[in-house]
Amino acid sequence: MRLVIAQCSVDYAGRLSAHLPLATRLLMLKSDGSLLVHSDGGSYKPLNWMSPPCSLAVSQPDELQVEAGITELWTVTHAKTADQLIVSIYEVQHDSAHELGVDPGLIKDGVEAHLQKLLAEHIHLLGDGHTLVRREYMTAIGPVDILARDASGASVAVELKRRGDIDGVEQLTRYLELMNRDPHLAPVVGVFAAQQIKPQARMLAEDRGIRCLVLDYDAMRGLDDTASKLF
Repeated sequence: MRLVIAQCSVDYAGRLSAHLPLATRLLMLKSDGSLLVHSDGGSYKPLNWMSPPCSLAVSQPDELQVEAGITELWTVTHAKTADQLIVSIYEVQHDSAHELGVDPGLIKDGVEAHLQKLLAEHIHLLGDGHTLVRREYMTAIGPVDILARDASGASVAVELKRRGDIDGVEQLTRYLELMNRDPHLAPVVGVFAAQQIKPQARMLAEDRGIRCLVLDYDAMRGLDDTASKLF
């Protein structure tokens, strides 16, 4: 992984256009070819990025760009869509490379991991006609808990939490933004599933078109003893 802290501006050109004006930012180049642009804020969210498969080309600025203070141009091109992320470097403050090795992947603990396994086994809880594609579907920014398809064949991304709060909705939102850039998956709809979902999280999810699903852990395990209940 290469980490560069630089004064830069960033332009995204393709199916959408976006511009980040000149500022000091962290540029993260990963071994899979992806490039993420971070600011000192916003938690884990990059300001912009290009996910693999993509290639990086470094070029020198023209005369006008040199006069503006640009010292180097990075052009990251997506192999399938030809979208481009163009980073104009003005000043590099830090540049280092680190070998991280093979990552073992995210290991989920406790009930959350069990919820994922159980929902995969009871995928019908998402709705009639839903089928499982796979658990832990990997994206450039982390694994989506469950990738499924609905009765019409559309992709469904599911984020699972024991207690659903706003952070979980934000996490799923980032996954959906990234996955909907993949023409093989798009359009992708989201389901935020948890044993409990806070009202603020539900409101945010529904405002973003994300469906909420409350899971009964005991019932999914077959421990819901209806015979002993009065109602």
